[in-house]
Amino acid sequence: MTERAHDPGIILNSTSPRISMWSATAETPPFDSLAQDEAADVCVIGGGIAGLTTAYQLLESGRSVVVLEDGLLGGGMTCRTSAHLSAILDDRFSELERLRGPGAARLAAASHAAAIDRIEEIVTQEKIDCNFTRVSGYLFPGSERDPGDAASELEEEMMAAQRAGLHVEMLPRTPVRGFGDAPCLRFPGQAQFHPMRYIAGLAQAVIARGGKIRKAHATAIDGGEAARVQAGTYSVRARSVVVATNVPVNNLVALHLKLAAYMTYVVAIRVPKGSVPAALYWDTDSPYHYIRLEQDLETSGESPFDILIVGGEDHRTGDNPGEDPPHARLEAWVRARIPAAGEVAWRWGGQVMETVDGLAYIGRNPVDRDNVCVATGDSGMGLTHGTLAGMLLSDLITGRDNPWRELYDPSRVPLKATAEFASETLHAMGRYADWVAGGDLNTPTPERPNTS
Repeated sequence: MTERAHDPGIILNSTSPRISMWSATAETPPFDSLAQDEAADVCVIGGGIAGLTTAYQLLESGRSVVVLEDGLLGGGMTCRTSAHLSAILDDRFSELERLRGPGAARLAAASHAAAIDRIEEIVTQEKIDCNFTRVSGYLFPGSERDPGDAASELEEEMMAAQRAGLHVEMLPRTPVRGFGDAPCLRFPGQAQFHPMRYIAGLAQAVIARGGKIRKAHATAIDGGEAARVQAGTYSVRARSVVVATNVPVNNLVALHLKLAAYMTYVVAIRVPKGSVPAALYWDTDSPYHYIRLEQDLETSGESPFDILIVGGEDHRTGDNPGEDPPHARLEAWVRARIPAAGEVAWRWGGQVMETVDGLAYIGRNPVDRDNVCVATGDSGMGLTHGTLAGMLLSDLITGRDNPWRELYDPSRVPLKATAEFASETLHAMGRYADWVAGGDLNTPTPERPNTS
């Protein structure tokens, strides 16, 4: 028996902002509660794409794994994404070059491209039916940008992306007339998929390889030679621990003061099939918009519609989102550019954790034992960051070299980003003031922002 990957107790309503299209159109495998003490080579906390990919990679390396998840598999940000699989950085290669140099930009491009390739390999190897498709990505000027500034910005980004090793070309316009006639950048070889169907297949592959997935809420983590994760009455002993929970739940101060939380919003609107070419689209507005297509998954048989998925209207968690609701602004943005847009099929939202340089924190947890690792700071690219986290962390744990180790080191503070870091720290101190007294999982914490 399988279970629907949506919040328990919620009536399925396609326009409810608490339910994503991915959650309502996928089923995840059931898993038992932690009912006794367990032991494994590695205990992974978190059953999203980062945690399950880490488990899968470790199992392929011959390690035993126990995954602890206190909700539904993929029930955090994995199910709230707009599901772009892109090697194109949200925060731009030109910015990463400024902060960390061209070498870091090349590694970042290569790592995200490798993550997409790895997803494709797993889809093929495990025969996962998740609509994985290779598509092109288009970066085009936003309506709020000065045409001259937008053209200069695109030229700068194209050159930086080329230095990073990506294939990119300047085109006169995007394939979508409503996005304007200004030049755009085309990046071939990107991809998209159904993230929750992928999660379901990945979880089944973890179980088939002998991995254990247990429903449990971790309450304390002790690293060291005899590492132990306490989860209520029972515990898991392991040689290594991985915390893959989007918002880190251990050593709160060490990483929370290097993260900024943002709310993001998504609407899914039916459009006539073929009216919008399948691709990934991003504009240069701030906050920017990100767009893609999906099959009409609610309609049985051949549907005359596609689903246009549009995200954006991001703002700091806890800040006033503005006079008009973010979902309403997104819908108005779509209708102004796609006259054929029909009914809103789904609305949802989530919380994105931003880092100073736009790259995730993946590796040894700061101010902790060497055998406790963490993956956080998705910076709007959680699906590729989560996948490469699994690849990187499995290499760290098994003692293999990995070229991305320093790039994603959680202890880093880019010297050229010290001003931005100080600003984020001051803002974070206000958000997390009540957390500063405790740095451990077993310290009581206030309720975190609702990301649904």
